[in-house]
Amino acid sequence: MAADSAKLVESYVFPASVMATDFPNWLYSLIFAGAALASAGSVRFWTERARAWGLLDQPGHRKIHANPIPLAGGLIVTTGLLAPLFFAIVLMNVSLLGDSLTALSTYGLEQRSLQLGTLITGAVGLLILGIVDDLKALSAVTKFGIQFLIATAVTLTGTRITLFMPEAIVSYAITILWILTLVNAFNFTDNMNGLCTGLATISAFVFGIHAALPGHYLVASLGFLIAGALAGFLPFNFPKARAFLGDSGSHLTGYLIAVLGILPHYYHEVGQSKIVVVSPLLIVGGVLADMVWIVAYRLRHKRPLYIGDTNHLSHQLVKKGFTEQQSVKMLWLLHALIAVSSFLLLWINPLKWKSPRQG
Repeated sequence: MAADSAKLVESYVFPASVMATDFPNWLYSLIFAGAALASAGSVRFWTERARAWGLLDQPGHRKIHANPIPLAGGLIVTTGLLAPLFFAIVLMNVSLLGDSLTALSTYGLEQRSLQLGTLITGAVGLLILGIVDDLKALSAVTKFGIQFLIATAVTLTGTRITLFMPEAIVSYAITILWILTLVNAFNFTDNMNGLCTGLATISAFVFGIHAALPGHYLVASLGFLIAGALAGFLPFNFPKARAFLGDSGSHLTGYLIAVLGILPHYYHEVGQSKIVVVSPLLIVGGVLADMVWIVAYRLRHKRPLYIGDTNHLSHQLVKKGFTEQQSVKMLWLLHALIAVSSFLLLWINPLKWKSPRQG
């Protein structure tokens, strides 16, 4: 059934001349590895730049580090994303990817050029917003306003959630809410070394697999690119941190994961249940669980939603006697289990539930 679904999508989206050669699966591994190496290789450069710019997380009452830590994670992850893309463009221009693969890549980029341009602009915008916030501590209203403008721009250029609803205004509202929620949810999880980075790596990787199964090679490549960029930074963020994500990194990370949740087509109308469209909720399930917990906690105790504290799920585990590293690993595992459970939705076939009288 999965193979039939992939063929249906390919025949509908791509002309026969372009689909003459399938996108090679081994290239996904190369994309992941290239992004990871680029990200890891840029750590020293960006941490030195961050120190020179004063882009540092100072020790404080809610922090365990005794010395200032560079807030360079956003710049490091961005390097992991852009360096492989630049390399791939060079290979395409000198025809080293092969005619079929170049045709696939060129066709996909042309079809999504406006979307991709807006998505990249949004990513850069959130990165800059986060850097300014890390330097000057912007107000919650200012940050949320800019986030809203970026989410709206992304939605208006065609990247939106439909959920089988004909009303465009509802689709726009849900998409904007999705992006804003994940940008801030991942920012909330950036409260212990490696937690946000690890959760995002898992989500990006699972999104990449979901996109690769039906042949959405461009979206799948983006998923593995993001996963690789985050994975390359993770060893420098956990267990001991040479650099933090900062608001620039956590905002960027949440935005990238939100976009990955929108781009794939989860429902292909080949014996699938429409419930498959809730897959993104499971893939980011651990992050959403923490956000629901902390929002409910702050509302119950009448505390401002936008002021950080030490009452997240990770902190609750530490209060139960686990170390911070153990707490982070436990939340990674829980998040991974919830994310992987999303694949079970692909095997729900409503046609099998029909009685003989129903045909």
